[in-house]
Amino acid sequence: MDQARRASVDLLDGVLGEGRLLSDLIAAPSFRKMPPEARATAQRLAAETLRHLDRADRLLRPHLQKKPPLRGQNILRLGTVELAQGGAAHGVVDACVTLADGHKRTRALKGLVNAVLRKVAGQAAGEWATLPPSRLPDWLRGPLLEAWGRDAVRGMEAAHAVGAPLDLTARTDPETVAKAVNGARLPTGSIRCDARVQVSALPGFETGEWWVQDAAAALPVRLLGDVRGKSVLDMCAAPGGKTLQLAASGAKVTALDLSEARLQRVSENLSRTGLDAQIVVGDALTHEGRYNAILLDAPCSATGTIRRHPDLPHARDGAGISELIELQAAMLDHALGLLAPGGRLVFCTCSLIPDEGEVQIEEALDRHPGLAVIPPEGDWIEENWRSSEGGLRLRPDFWTERGGMDGFYMATLVKG
Repeated sequence: MDQARRASVDLLDGVLGEGRLLSDLIAAPSFRKMPPEARATAQRLAAETLRHLDRADRLLRPHLQKKPPLRGQNILRLGTVELAQGGAAHGVVDACVTLADGHKRTRALKGLVNAVLRKVAGQAAGEWATLPPSRLPDWLRGPLLEAWGRDAVRGMEAAHAVGAPLDLTARTDPETVAKAVNGARLPTGSIRCDARVQVSALPGFETGEWWVQDAAAALPVRLLGDVRGKSVLDMCAAPGGKTLQLAASGAKVTALDLSEARLQRVSENLSRTGLDAQIVVGDALTHEGRYNAILLDAPCSATGTIRRHPDLPHARDGAGISELIELQAAMLDHALGLLAPGGRLVFCTCSLIPDEGEVQIEEALDRHPGLAVIPPEGDWIEENWRSSEGGLRLRPDFWTERGGMDGFYMATLVKG
C-alpha cells in the first residue's frame, strides 16, 4: 500500500504540477513496472483525490497558515480524501507521514502532515458530505453556464463527484450478458455494472461476449440504422468500441486512425470478440474511398468524460480548443466527400461545449447546400436529449437515478 500511495502522489504531482494527463502518466515504464494491484490502487487513489480536490482543500484550509509545496499539498489531499472515505485514521496518518519523510522535498513537512491530518481525521467523516462538489475550472465553467445554465452545471459537477459506473456493450444478446455479469440493462441497450468489479474477471470477457463502452458512447452507431452488408468508415476509430459495434451489426468496417499504437488495441479487441474489420493507419483528412455510411467521432476537448477522467479539468486550461474546432470542421467536410449518394454520416464528439457539437452542424449546413439533418427516431430516445438543429445532446446530469452518462453530442447528416 505504501508503494501505491507514493505512486499516487507522483501521479498527482504530474497532473497538478506539470499539466499531464493520467493516461500518459500511467503509461510510463516506471509506473508499468509496478505490480498490477499496486498500479490499480495508485490510479484509484489519484483519481479520487482529483475528483474531490475542492472538498479536500476546504477541509485542510483552516489548519494551514500557508500552503506547503505542491508535493506536500498532495500528500495532505490524498490523506484527507482517504480519511473522508472511511480510511482508518491511524493507518492513513502514519502512511502519509512516512510518505513525507521518504522524499527530500517533503521530509521537513512530516510534523505538519502528522498534526494536520490528525485534526482532519476528527472532522472529515462528518463534514465531507456537507461540502459542495468540486467546481469546474473557469475556462470550462463559463462556457457551460452560458450554454446550459447554473442548475445544469451544478448537476454536472455533482455527477462528476459521483464518478461513473461500468457500462458494457454486448456482442449479441444484451439480456444474456446482463444476467451473466449481474448488471442492469439500460433502456438504450447497454449493460450497467458496479465500477468496482475487475473487468477481466467478469463472465464473458475471455470469450469476447462484450466490451467496455459508456452508454452514451454506444449511441452514435445506432443513428446509422441498419448497416448490415454496407461499407462503413469509422473515421477516428481508436479505442474501437464503435468499430466493434459496427462489425457486430454486420457492416463491412474500415477502422481508420492516425495512431498505429491505438489501433493495436482495436485489433486486440477485434480478436477477443471474434469480429472483423479492416484496420487502416492514416490521416482522416487525406483518406480516400467511397462509403455507404461514415461515423466521425471527431477529436475534441473530451469535456463530456470528466466523471471518468477527473484529471482533465486540472491538466488542461482550454488552450487548443479553437484549433480542435477547426479540425472537426475540416474532417466533417472531407468525410462528406467520401459519402456515397444516399449514405448517412454521423458526426459526434464527447464534448459538452456547443461549439464542438450543435454549432458544428449548424455551420456545416450553411457550408453545404443540400445537406440535411435526419432527426433520430427510436423508443430509446428521451425528448430532453433532442437539440434544436436535429441532433442529440447528452449530459452527465442526465439519468442521475441510473448513475448518469458521459456528455456527448451526435447528429445524422445526409446529402441532397
